[in-house]
Amino acid sequence: MESMRADIAAQLDLDPSEVTDGADLISLGLDSLRAMRLAGRWRRAGARIVFAELATEFTLAAWWSLVRSRLSEAAPAKEPEPAVDEAAPFPLTPVQLAYWIGRGDGQVIGGVGCHAYLEFDGSGVDPDRLERAVRALVARHGMLRAIFHDDGTQQIMDSSPWPGLTVHDLSELGEDAAESIREQLSHRRFDASRGEVFDVRLSLLPGGRSRVHFEVDFLVADVLGLQILLKDLARLYLEPDAPMPALACSFPRYLAARGTERAARRTRDQEYWRGRLDELPGAPQLPLATEPAMIARPRFVRRERWLPTSAWQRIQEQARVHGLTPAMVLAAAYCEVLAAWSGEPRFLLNLPLFDRDDTVHPDVAHLVADFTNLILVAADLSEPQPFAERARTLQARFRADARHTGYSGVEVLRDLARNGEHTGAPVVFACNLGTELIVPEVREAFGEPGWMITQTPQVWLDHQINEYDHGLHLAWDAVEELFAPGVLDAMFGAYGGLLEWLSEGDWSQEVPVLLPAGQVVVRERVNDTAGVVPDGVLHGEFFVRAGSEPGRVALICAGGSVSYGELAARALGVAGHLVAVGVRPGDAVGVVVPKGPDQVAAVLGVLAAGGVYVPVGVDQPVARRERILARAGVCHVLTEVPQGEPLPGPVVVSADMSAYVIFTSGSTGEPKGVEVSHRAALNTVVDVNERFGVGAGDRVLAVSALDFDLSVYDIFGLLSAGGALVLPEEGERRDAQAWAHLCETHGVTMWNTVPTLLDMLLTTVEQAPSCLRLALVSGDWVGLDLQARLAARSGGRCRLVALGGATEAAIWSNALVVDRVPAHWTSIPYGFPLRNQRYRVVDGRGRDCPDWVAGELW
Repeated sequence: MESMRADIAAQLDLDPSEVTDGADLISLGLDSLRAMRLAGRWRRAGARIVFAELATEFTLAAWWSLVRSRLSEAAPAKEPEPAVDEAAPFPLTPVQLAYWIGRGDGQVIGGVGCHAYLEFDGSGVDPDRLERAVRALVARHGMLRAIFHDDGTQQIMDSSPWPGLTVHDLSELGEDAAESIREQLSHRRFDASRGEVFDVRLSLLPGGRSRVHFEVDFLVADVLGLQILLKDLARLYLEPDAPMPALACSFPRYLAARGTERAARRTRDQEYWRGRLDELPGAPQLPLATEPAMIARPRFVRRERWLPTSAWQRIQEQARVHGLTPAMVLAAAYCEVLAAWSGEPRFLLNLPLFDRDDTVHPDVAHLVADFTNLILVAADLSEPQPFAERARTLQARFRADARHTGYSGVEVLRDLARNGEHTGAPVVFACNLGTELIVPEVREAFGEPGWMITQTPQVWLDHQINEYDHGLHLAWDAVEELFAPGVLDAMFGAYGGLLEWLSEGDWSQEVPVLLPAGQVVVRERVNDTAGVVPDGVLHGEFFVRAGSEPGRVALICAGGSVSYGELAARALGVAGHLVAVGVRPGDAVGVVVPKGPDQVAAVLGVLAAGGVYVPVGVDQPVARRERILARAGVCHVLTEVPQGEPLPGPVVVSADMSAYVIFTSGSTGEPKGVEVSHRAALNTVVDVNERFGVGAGDRVLAVSALDFDLSVYDIFGLLSAGGALVLPEEGERRDAQAWAHLCETHGVTMWNTVPTLLDMLLTTVEQAPSCLRLALVSGDWVGLDLQARLAARSGGRCRLVALGGATEAAIWSNALVVDRVPAHWTSIPYGFPLRNQRYRVVDGRGRDCPDWVAGELW
């Protein structure tokens, strides 16, 4: 136990006395990479353990109990090392096979190699010396001489097809020439079947500067292997005559040595993962510009930033306080950002793992090959949680799954694909903490690392993290054209902001809203709709006009016309009747009257009596009509227009009292009543009238049924402005020829229906009615061709306005004048909020969704 204590203390740079038996080793600074090193050290000492077993509980006491039990177990007789013909073909690992298949042109987000490209900018690099160093590197590392066969095997050859160092003399040329070289090299797909798996080139730049170009296919190296290649190349360049011990272990020998043990683990872990297939979510539903299958040749673009050492140290300190590894803190932060831009809060995260077992041979630590394994971690952000708790949940999930890596994530994805339409795990979190990718010798030999990019088949977004003395390097490599415009920039900016918060904030709280500041500004500007809030009632302006202009035409129908004065008198007679039968302010009164002047008089009469009108279509089935009236709690039902002693004027009611209750079908099919106040409805009416200049000269064809809220604007929008309603008879409500005749005969200037009815009109007539100047459409999807057809039929005289909003929003909540339809539109946008209205798109937790993210409309 004391020996283990000393090992742990050495990894943490602590005095052994600080590593108490029950101390949380995470809080002392232990991370996954150091734990893996300890597991390897203790395996070499004879304890048959793996890292995943250590990850279940990070205390010395727990580890000592585990190691002691494994030391006391009777060790199985060591099998003789299998004979290996290192010149013969040998199988690909599951991850290599995925890369090999994925590079094919027929694969979705395929047709690219798993490729890394790096540039080092320095001066005075000697071409001959560099070429000798590269050739020595190829001789040292067999996988740089590997070829890949179509039968899914690989083979280490005696030589490489590398042609020698290409030198680009750009010393007399401008930056465009250097950019052209980068463009040529950075996204290459090597022909691995010919053994093309790497390249090193040199550019001579103006002013004596040099640039080393280094690229490698990850078929033959993992991230640690890339570090080894760069470090060895630098040493071979700086000290070409210094001896470098030959490696006594090769990749085929390593795979053969682990074969039996890997087969046993695979069988056990396969059962675990297949038992979880049904519960594993899909990929994050990020906003895409196109379907992945439509991208023939993906091109990755990098976004990168540095987290200063001071901020990174504060994050690590907080991680220790909360019992978290720094890697899991970063993974949890990444998931928060993904969830904010995902239409689904549960998703799979793809985590590459180091899977080197140096108990096979000490030289495995220096071997270049692809030892990568993948683990699929299910993230669930559907419920609000403080950040620390969220990260602990993710860490627990990772630790549980990390015990079952004998069955690779690649194999799990194949099982998921066989089970149906699964979206895979194309979002990657590659965290390489605890070791520097670019060691000092590389900088000394070739200069500072400059431009870098990686690409991986079947991956949409790859987050790579590397730790250096001067801070944490964060990079996102992504298929740019796959994502909706601006999404990646917004996500990456939000991620950087979240890490800044983590360095300063309280992890016992939920993370702050991740909406980009620019989007917040736009939304505040769009929602800046404050204006004068009407203090009147919906029918008030009509009765004022009836008193001042009683002869003005209010209604036009088959039987003639009805003036404002006549309509007001009939309405006050209805009101007198209702008051006489006991209707009081706020009482609900059903209106079941056919379309026509009587229907309008009944509505105005209910309101004049201080009541709330409840429209019910005369064509509604009797049973539904009775349910609506019962649910509304009506005290009286009008099926015709009774006349009592007219009231001298409307009963005074508050603007905040209800004006009407309209019943919609509801999500269950059962009638659902929506109660709307005078103030809310009048706010919409006044805004629309002012916005579109509706006045006394306007007439609307009142096609909409009374129990559809477009009728609210038909009646009160026009009668408030001094205009008139043209009323088709009940039998003409679906007759486009009759509409056209009524519009032309009576000089209709406004259209207000669902888009389908305007489409019917335009399909029926060659020319739109000559007086029509404004078409309001709402309540359904607006066809992309509707604006052009309306413009053509009206000679450009009639404007199309698309409006939207739930019945609860008092007819409409937004409007968009559609004067053109750009080619890239897939639908008519929802428009801008009306006066004193605002809207938000929120996720399942009520947080504002970023641009392009689907959510619920509030």
